[in-house]
Order: sequence, then C-alpha cells, then structure tokens
Amino acid sequence: MIKKKQYIIPIFVPHLGCPNDCTFCNQRKISGELKNVTENDVRDTIEFYLKNFKEKKSYIEVAFYGGSFTGIDSELQEKLLKVAYEYVKNGSINGIRVSTRPDYINRTILKRLKKYKVKTIELGVQSTNDYILKACKRGHTYEDVVRASKLIRRFRFNLGHQMMVGLPESSPQDDFNTANDLIKLKPKMVRIYPVLVIKDTELEKEYNAGNYEPLTVNQAVERCKELCYLFGKKKIDVIRIGLQNTDTICSPTNTGSEVVAGPYHETFRQLVEASIYYDTIVQKIKKINTKAKEITITVNPQNVNNVVGYKRENITKIKEMYDLDVEVIQDIKQSPEKIDIEVSKKFKDFIDDKENIPSKRKNRTNV
Repeated sequence: MIKKKQYIIPIFVPHLGCPNDCTFCNQRKISGELKNVTENDVRDTIEFYLKNFKEKKSYIEVAFYGGSFTGIDSELQEKLLKVAYEYVKNGSINGIRVSTRPDYINRTILKRLKKYKVKTIELGVQSTNDYILKACKRGHTYEDVVRASKLIRRFRFNLGHQMMVGLPESSPQDDFNTANDLIKLKPKMVRIYPVLVIKDTELEKEYNAGNYEPLTVNQAVERCKELCYLFGKKKIDVIRIGLQNTDTICSPTNTGSEVVAGPYHETFRQLVEASIYYDTIVQKIKKINTKAKEITITVNPQNVNNVVGYKRENITKIKEMYDLDVEVIQDIKQSPEKIDIEVSKKFKDFIDDKENIPSKRKNRTNV
C-alpha cells in the first residue's frame, strides 16, 4: 500500500496565549512572524498552500504553531478554528493540529478542540526536570505535563511532545531523563530542539555575561542521535530535529540573523540522521569476517545523502578509520529501512591486482 504524501499548512500565532517569556524564547523571531493572525490570514494561508501543493491526493493538516494556542482568548480560538474547520468539512484538508502549553489543557478546552475536529495536540514540554523548568521560567511543572498528556490521550487526540536539549542547568543525563519520562506518557510524535541563543532574550544576557555555554554542533548532534535511538525503540516518530530555517533563524554570520550562538546548522537533521547511518554501517563493517579492501553499500535513493553524509563525511571517515574504498549503489527496490553491505574486493585481491597491474586505485563513491 502506497503511503499518502503528508502536508502541513503552518499558521503561526506568535506569543499569543503565552503568560510569560521563557529565558530562551522570542517567539516572534523564532516563528518569523511579527504580526498577530486574523481570520482572513488563516483563510489566505490555507488557500495559498492548497493551490501550490504538488500532489493533490495527500493527507493535509492545518497546524497552529507558536505561542500557546489554547491560552488565546476563547472567542479568538473559535474564530481561527472555525475557518480551518470549513476546509475540513468541504474535504480540502484532513485535520487540524495545535501547539500549546501543558498548563493550558483542561476538559473544557479539549471539548472545544473536538468540536472543530482538531486531531493532534503538541505540548511544549522542553524538560521534565522541575528545577530546569524553573530556571528557564517556563511557568509550569512536570506534573502539569503528566496531567495534560493523560487527559489529551483520554480524549483520543494524537499526543505530541516538544523537548529541548542543552537548556540552562541541564546535563546530558537530564535530557535523556526527559526523553524517558516522555516515553512513559506515550506520545505518537516528538520534536527535538537544541537550544539556540536568540537575540533579545534573557538567555542572550546570560550568554553575554558568561553564565551560559551553548552546545556545539557536534555535541548537539550526538545528544539528539541518542534521543532518536530512545524514541525509535518505542516506535515514537521524531518529526523534527532543530528549529525551522527562516530568514532570521539562520547562521549567526548572516546579515539579519537573530541567532547569537548555539548549535545552528542549515541541515541539522541530516547531520543527526547521517550519524545514525554511520553507526549502522560501522556495525555491519565490524561483522565482516574477512579483510576487506572495498565494500559496496546498496541503499534506497531517498537515503543516499544520509549514507554518504554531509559533504561526504561518512565516506571519508570510513576510508580513514578502516582503510576501505566505498561504492554506494542506489536501488529503488531497496526498502528505505534497509542497508546492504557486501565486500566487493578483499585485501588479498587488492594485493594480487597491484602485483599484476601496477596502477593506483581510486576511492569510488557513486552517488
């Protein structure tokens, strides 16, 4: 059975509903939106995306991101939801999702969301450590997360969680503990955001004063990779790793960037996934019970970039670590979840070739 292409129509409601500013947050700059959203904005956004989606037979959701949607004035909530619901009723879209805070979930709110056919609720958890939540001025506790998550699942919404790595006062173990705590609450999906230092936030002041040191890109990649392993074992989908790139959420070296410091990378998710693929390839190489000189990796075309790595880093590391030449073959029939590795030339064959044909061999990577 062919899986339908999934599309999201994002509608940002920056800072609407948030009772305070977390130390790391400037929602207007993170979302790239500087004005509040109206009913006409919702309608215009939906129409624009529907006209530009390439595949018409797709699964489409309208998503209200940013701020805390269920903390908005209830009258405005209904106005915005009502517009999106029109497109659910006429069959143009399949559902609605909202992003909100754990302390802005109760039975009355959930009944309202059910009325407008909201399917998915994502909670901004960030950490399950109350000390860290307090240090970041989140304004809620882990108990709020537990209560809200259970209530959302009881009302049969799809539950999503958002967590951050590298928060002030946090350690790698704190981040792993947060992941394990969330797993117990059984979300269907998670988003993982390494902390970036954004302009005009309290965290920027802490960073400039030398009181906060953000993760490096490598540290963030390694930590996010381990979290992906934890969630993957429980079949929880990691739907995003790292903030969405925008004109302002970009490299700190770019003019107009609102990122001061931290593990920003334009292809951060690929770095994490390539590192996971590298680990898989290395494990398979270690199981080869012969001295290999060249291997052939067969992979589905959609995973070639992850196998090769950013700027071919995986191929380079394999060559340096194991003195192996690598050929990558794309096979559309190959399962996306599968990587096949075969020895295409043994070391003994390589020595025989050198004795018979005195020429230099080149590293082969067909992509």
